[in-house]
Amino acid sequence: MGGLVLLYRLMLRPLVRRPGRALVILFAVALGDAAVVAIDLAGDAAAGSFHSSIETLAGKNDFEVTAAGGVPEELAARLARLPYPLTVSPRIESHATVAATGETVPLIGVDMIAEANAADPSTLAGAASNEGFRHLNGPDALWVTPGLANRAGEKLDLLINDRRLEFTVRGFVPEAARVSGDAVVMDIAAAQMATGEAGRVDRILIRTPDGGIRTSGGADFETWQKRLREALPAGVMVNAQGSETFANRRMLAAFRWNLRILSYIALVVGAFLIYNAVSVSVVRRRAEIGVMRALGASRGAVLTAFLLEAGAFGALGSAAALPLGRLLAVGAVKMLSTTVNALYVSSRPGVMTMTAESVALAFAVGIGVALVSALAPAREASLVPPTEAMARGRREFEVRVQRGRDAVIALALAGLGAAAAQAPEIEGKPVMGYLSALLFVAAAALWMPMVVSAVMGAGAGTLRRMLGVEALLAARSLAGSLRRTAVLVGALATAVAMMTSVGIMVGSFRQTVLNWMESELPADLYLRPAGAASADQHPTIAPYVAGRIAKVPGVEHVSLFRAYEIEYQGLPATLAGADPDLQRSQQSVTFLSGRPANAILRQLSAGDNAIVSEPFANKHRVRAGDALTLPLGERRVTFRVLDVFYDYGHEAGFILLDRRTLLKYLPDAAPSNMAVYLAPGADLEQTRAAIRKAVPNSNLLLFSNGEIRREGIRVFDQTFAITYALEAISILVAIGGIIGALISIVMDRRREFGVLRFLGATGAQIRNLILVEAGLIGLLANMVGLALGYVLSLVLVYVINKQSFGWTIQFHWPVAVLVASLSVVYVATVLAGLYPARMAVRLDPIEVVHEE
Repeated sequence: MGGLVLLYRLMLRPLVRRPGRALVILFAVALGDAAVVAIDLAGDAAAGSFHSSIETLAGKNDFEVTAAGGVPEELAARLARLPYPLTVSPRIESHATVAATGETVPLIGVDMIAEANAADPSTLAGAASNEGFRHLNGPDALWVTPGLANRAGEKLDLLINDRRLEFTVRGFVPEAARVSGDAVVMDIAAAQMATGEAGRVDRILIRTPDGGIRTSGGADFETWQKRLREALPAGVMVNAQGSETFANRRMLAAFRWNLRILSYIALVVGAFLIYNAVSVSVVRRRAEIGVMRALGASRGAVLTAFLLEAGAFGALGSAAALPLGRLLAVGAVKMLSTTVNALYVSSRPGVMTMTAESVALAFAVGIGVALVSALAPAREASLVPPTEAMARGRREFEVRVQRGRDAVIALALAGLGAAAAQAPEIEGKPVMGYLSALLFVAAAALWMPMVVSAVMGAGAGTLRRMLGVEALLAARSLAGSLRRTAVLVGALATAVAMMTSVGIMVGSFRQTVLNWMESELPADLYLRPAGAASADQHPTIAPYVAGRIAKVPGVEHVSLFRAYEIEYQGLPATLAGADPDLQRSQQSVTFLSGRPANAILRQLSAGDNAIVSEPFANKHRVRAGDALTLPLGERRVTFRVLDVFYDYGHEAGFILLDRRTLLKYLPDAAPSNMAVYLAPGADLEQTRAAIRKAVPNSNLLLFSNGEIRREGIRVFDQTFAITYALEAISILVAIGGIIGALISIVMDRRREFGVLRFLGATGAQIRNLILVEAGLIGLLANMVGLALGYVLSLVLVYVINKQSFGWTIQFHWPVAVLVASLSVVYVATVLAGLYPARMAVRLDPIEVVHEE
């Protein structure tokens, strides 16, 4: 008897008669798989599209020449004079905010005259049409993508650094150079004036003969790189084009990997439910399986039949997950974009595309999880001897006998989990941390029969006194069907544990950031250029602004801060210079060593010294006393690391110098931010208004320290909104599984309910029996989930988070959030029993007993 015949007789016919079970399993697979698809699509759309636009607009080049603070423009001429057939293209690459819409767009400056005859149709030189070519030298000439203007001649106001400038649209970016999103292009001289980068360019792009890989002289990529480096100062870097984008994507890799792992939580919960559903199916059909075996069905045929059923569920669930995942991705893109902008790199959502890889991932994950989940119960079905087929209580007996053995295995797995948590990361990813979490989840699952048996046995009498005989029967029923109950409680407990652990991690992180901002924001007012903020954007304020603000009545001191985005060991980082008046502006810095801040900061201003943030130190294995060699301007300078400070503002990390030291190597006095300290007794709002009047032509945003804290927490909450959404999906999958499992319980215990009705039980008592069982399942799941969640939160806070992002988080119990979440789960679990209870009440006792 083949597997397909058994599949039809054992699986398909019962499913057609009772489709509810199939729908619940499909729901679990589809929703869990949809979460994975959504994160995959949203992650691709949200990750660094701003820099992708810049790279697309760069054309086809081989090398890029960069330097901290910008490349001296005369180096472009030096490279062009080399005795090689090179194409040299200096560029300004900044960003601007469209005043009318608030949209932040790439601002690209190119030497249009020098590139006017470029053969590559995708180059930006093609933006200069015959009509617009006459305006190339105009300081207000602008070429845009069609989304920013309707016709040439329109006026467009842009916020660039701290100024609002009016430009005239002279043409449009050519079709071959179009990117997703908008962009503005200017002649390089006009772009230098607009951005304040006179005498400097951001990058010099170089194209070598035959793509720099092979030439007739036999020179390869490394040879060209060596030739170019020999022609440039020591502090100027020569890398393959796109290295900045590669560095940003490398930094984002850990974030996206962690998020993808988090999206698998719903699948883990779904796996429990598939296991439970197939197990119930095996128990309910042991008699039929025994008959089929007696009639000649092989063990392989039975195994194949159950695996085919699980595979069909996985395939159908995966098919449903594709449109559902696409729908969920729409909401996830906005959440992810907020996180990417706040912590990593300027980003605008790109186009979401359902690729062949996305489809393959959905089906591989859905079918794979279904098959793995069904393997153990399917194997059990194949091993059922015909002579024992009618022994319906045998498996429950075996589970009760083996619970001690399983508890010992659980202890061993927990020990392995603790050991894995001590292991270092692998290639920047906390692989062993996630293995540790998985081992703890497996240990909890194996503990479940012992926990259910012990709790139900100890509490049966108390439950009878509190809730009546229905509660006693419910407790004994759960203890008597350990195999089914343990898996069901394990599924919900896993979802609760994940919710609890992530809730504790996020709550701890939130409280840590709150405490950090309380100590790190000592000034009364903070100023930055208007426009959209992002972790890698550091627009500047005109140097004269600080002097004008310092003269405002009520202002005691103005502290300046300048930041540059650099690359260190292949990863982005922020190089910053802090005001030398450290007594006011930096006295609140807290160091990992515990040393007094004033002593360290006094050393900082004494020479080529630096302090680094904890994320930077962890990513690059830097400690106090180490040396950092940084390319600054045209030189390579070595700094001594004095200490490591706590910081939660930038995931890439900070290298902080004294501002006077920074100006020695990068002599640009324009600050990125200002902190204003008011004189004692000065009124905050009056002084703020006076500052605005003192600099009327500057587009600056002024925030009080209280406003900064509120905005920081708002961004923080937006950043972690996606984690809450994924947790909600996991809980939803688990609750749906409970409904299906309770329905299966009702159908499997039809005779029991019929006998109870014959013995005088009322419909209300039967209903109460089911609802109490649901409530006990919810209570057990909350208890176990809270305990497991605490253990997992320790792994998340002290292992996974530390290895992924480098932050030290102070552990904090978010009591209100946890109480509310666990209460919602419990109430939802009880409500999940309403429909199964209604089914049990409506059973005809004569009919169900007669069936037996």
